[in-house]
Amino acid sequence: MKERPYHHLPDGTFRNPKGSPVIISSSRKFSYRTFSKLRKKVDLSYPKEHVIEKEKVLADLEKYKDNDYIAWIGHATYLIKLGETTIITDPVFSKNAGPLIFGPKRFTNPAIKLNEIPKTDIFLLTHNHYDHQDMSTIRNFPFKGAKVLTPLNLGKYFKGYKDVNEMDWYDQIIINNNLKISLLPAVHWSKRSLTDTNKTLWGNFLIEYKNRKILFACDTGYGEIYKKLGEKYGPIDLTMINIGAYNFKPMFDKTIYHTTPEEALNVAQDLKSKKVLGMHWGTFVLSLEPIMEPPIRFKDSAEKYGFNKKDAIIFKIGEVSPLDKIYNVKY
Repeated sequence: MKERPYHHLPDGTFRNPKGSPVIISSSRKFSYRTFSKLRKKVDLSYPKEHVIEKEKVLADLEKYKDNDYIAWIGHATYLIKLGETTIITDPVFSKNAGPLIFGPKRFTNPAIKLNEIPKTDIFLLTHNHYDHQDMSTIRNFPFKGAKVLTPLNLGKYFKGYKDVNEMDWYDQIIINNNLKISLLPAVHWSKRSLTDTNKTLWGNFLIEYKNRKILFACDTGYGEIYKKLGEKYGPIDLTMINIGAYNFKPMFDKTIYHTTPEEALNVAQDLKSKKVLGMHWGTFVLSLEPIMEPPIRFKDSAEKYGFNKKDAIIFKIGEVSPLDKIYNVKY
């Protein structure tokens, strides 16, 4: 019989890669209810320049429609255009990250509306948390002919879609002669209800287009796996990784599932990344750090992890940037 992969448990659930950090139960200080009360006190004011006006976003999408580009819609939702193929990542267009009307509400709107996105060919879903898997967006997605790529056991959510592909870690799907996408390990977890903890897989997507590599991270914590991935798949041209939602004190001394800005840079360093783009901030209040702190720490720590500050990239919500500029032009 074929040996069961380490991340597959006998009961059908999944676990993080070997050598990943684990939660120490004694580090839990108080209830989630108390944490939620503190979260509601977080200051939601942000500079006007954090968000680009929608008219300019739409104009830029039209301006660069013949270019390869990356556009930030908000949180972990991006449009990535590569040749004739447009990819959308973890699309969330709802007003809140939770079931129905519950869960954290957005303090910044999506850069454009769901019905305004350009034709999308590939739908990437990294895991099932509400700020990544948004059922309203999935149900109302205007391009249900798009090829859906998800980790294992998430295909059931895509009713009405024509091409849904569940992937295990290290699986690869060839999209065309120039584009292939692999699912790689991440240090995270999955849960949408009281009874489904870790019953669906999570993961990072490695997007290989021509001679370039982009890693789009699932929510992830830091782990030994990234040095191994760097050896096998590096160097990565651009790592897109979470830099927000890390301060859960005093509920946890430290979260192991979301990298701090510094840990995000450490992951990118392990992957032998040339550039790193910070995401997963500036949209929802999921934790207790000041909402504009992540990009400051990210930029300030870049050189410590071997990056020039210009190579630790921060987008504005709605920013559309040609890939050539990201790869080559000084910021």
